[in-house]
Amino acid sequence: MIDETIEEIRRMQTHSSSVVAVKATTALEELLDRDYRNVEAYERDLERNAGALRRANPSHASLHKAMREVVDNVLGEVDSVEAAKSRTREEIDRIVEGIETGKHRAAARAATTFEDGETVLTHDFSTTVLEAVEVAAAEGCHLTAYVTEARPRYLGRKTARRLAEMDRVEPHLLVDSAAGHVLDRCDRVVVGMTCIVGETLYNRVGTFPLVAAASVADVPVTVVGSESKIIESDFVFENEEREPAEVIREPVEGVRIENPAYDATPMDLIDEVVTDQDQFAP
Repeated sequence: MIDETIEEIRRMQTHSSSVVAVKATTALEELLDRDYRNVEAYERDLERNAGALRRANPSHASLHKAMREVVDNVLGEVDSVEAAKSRTREEIDRIVEGIETGKHRAAARAATTFEDGETVLTHDFSTTVLEAVEVAAAEGCHLTAYVTEARPRYLGRKTARRLAEMDRVEPHLLVDSAAGHVLDRCDRVVVGMTCIVGETLYNRVGTFPLVAAASVADVPVTVVGSESKIIESDFVFENEEREPAEVIREPVEGVRIENPAYDATPMDLIDEVVTDQDQFAP
């Protein structure tokens, strides 16, 4: 199960960083069914497998954080294999519950920031942002949402379809390069997060030019996500280079295709961050 999860994460079959973290954490349950001679052997296996899962996707801070918490809260804490397994089970349950409920709590907190009649611009596909919009609309807010396509994978189209299913929400879909054209109609930009590391927001590529344009146009930017995606140290973000075929199907001789999955946005361009635990200005 652990090896299969590692390969799944590497192939990016699962795109949500929160889902990846949950999958990796629950994969460690496999160790609870193995036999070990002593607690030291168990701890070595736990550390080795958690490290392998963490390295499967070095761009996900929530994955890194989850694996590090399991290891740190088990190693050296007990003196028997059974006690170590019990402690591991407790950590797995705690971390999974925290990640899963954190997204909903962040969405609920973000929903309170929407105002009736507001027009927002969003990018990519964030389940937390979508849930926040859905909750706000269900509570009576009429909203207009401009959605960029988020090329080259067009995840914004998925967002627009979800928004179209919501009462009191009027979605508009546009190409990424048209964001600046509609900013003067928007009250703010609302995006999710892959992670925040120190003074940098990492999110789906296209976020940085959108936020930079919003800064020039004096349109505030709100970032929404669970606290598990915010990390201050012991993590170095590594971008992912996706398949060139997503950009152009037929190779062009002499042309190198660049297809980064994420970009970096300075936090001083962000006006507000909303998480499950807090709401603050960077």
